[in-house]
Order: sequence, then structure tokens, then C-alpha cells
Amino acid sequence: MNSKDKGTAAISCAAVFIVAAYAGLQMLSDIASLKIGTVADLAVDMGTFIYPFTFTLRDMAHKLLGKKSTRTLVITTGALNLFMAVYLWLCTLATPATTWPLQKEFAAVLGPVWRIVIVSIIAEIASELVDTEVYHWFRSKTARHQWARVLLSNCISIPIDNFIFTFGAFIGVVSIGAVWQIFMMNLIVKAVVGIGGIPLIYLVPDKYDRFDELDRKDPPDAQP
Repeated sequence: MNSKDKGTAAISCAAVFIVAAYAGLQMLSDIASLKIGTVADLAVDMGTFIYPFTFTLRDMAHKLLGKKSTRTLVITTGALNLFMAVYLWLCTLATPATTWPLQKEFAAVLGPVWRIVIVSIIAEIASELVDTEVYHWFRSKTARHQWARVLLSNCISIPIDNFIFTFGAFIGVVSIGAVWQIFMMNLIVKAVVGIGGIPLIYLVPDKYDRFDELDRKDPPDAQP
């Protein structure tokens, strides 16, 4: 295998990893958000500690796959999460086996996934499409400072996502005080993970824009 073939294989492997990890973590975070825990005496949905990693994966997808494909990834993942909610709902309707005594518990825990998933999809698609636009707007201005494009896009998209998800998912479910606690804890965790994951953008090599015709005209990335 020559160097060109090795490079193509590496790109393909990286693309598969990013797409699979992004979709998997999105789905896992939606399910985990059904549990409200307490951390440092603040209420927090447990999906908070998983979801922010998708920010880094999304930014890696920007470099690896381009703008058009990243949009497709975000929307497709939202559709998969909706399918998950529908399927789990159908599972709660299925007649349980006489030897399985956990029908009520299953329905009580996974039944409310509808609200979590729908709000999560709205928040994810809205914030991440905004993130995509900001990321590529900054990229069109300069090919340098990759860390800055990630930081700027996250600073705008994280608050949007956090506000839509927290208030949409938990208003009327828990007290308003708990909603604000969840909001603040989510914002802190997402910001910390988002900022901490910025260096990972450099793990994705440059000049992968050939995968997206819309990006071919853009200047190649350059390390600062």
C-alpha cells in the first residue's frame, strides 16, 4: 500500500470514528438525561457529562468532512434520536412476558424520553447549525488559529443549546429552582469540556476539504 492509499485509509477510519462516536454519544446523553442527580449540591441531569464531548467531535467533523457533511451528520443524528424515542415508546406498549416483572419500572423510566429527546433534538440542531455557520464564517476570514474558531463557535452555540434544552426539558417537571441549578451546572460542565477539548481539533489533519465541494474553494487550514 502506497502512502496515498494509507492516507486515504486513515481518513476513512477517522471519519467512521467521528460519525459513530458523535451519534452514539448524542443518543447516550439523551437517555442519561432522564436521571437528575446532585453534584456539589446542585441538581444536574446526568447526560451533561457525556453531551459536551459531541462538541469536540462536531468540530473535528468540520475539518474532516466539511460544512455540508457536518450539517447532514447533525440532522441525521437528530432523526436517529427521534427514532429511538418512538421505538422505546412502542416497547412500553408491548405486552410484557409473565416472567418479566419490570413493565411499570421500564415505562416509568424510559417513557418520559419523548420530552427529553424532542427538546434535545431542537436544541442540538439549532445550536449546532449555528455553531457550523460561525465556525465556517471564522474559517473564511483566516486559515490560522484553529483554536479560536472552535472557541468562538462554542461560546455562541453552548448557551443556545443549554437554554433550549434545560427549560424545554425540565420546566414543569422539577421546581424552577432546580431548573436554574440544572442550567448553571450544565453551562459550567459544557464550557469546561468544550474548552478542554479544543486541542483535539489539531488531531485531525488539514486539507480534507476535498470531501465537500462547497469547501474546496476555501483556503487550506494552517497551524498557528
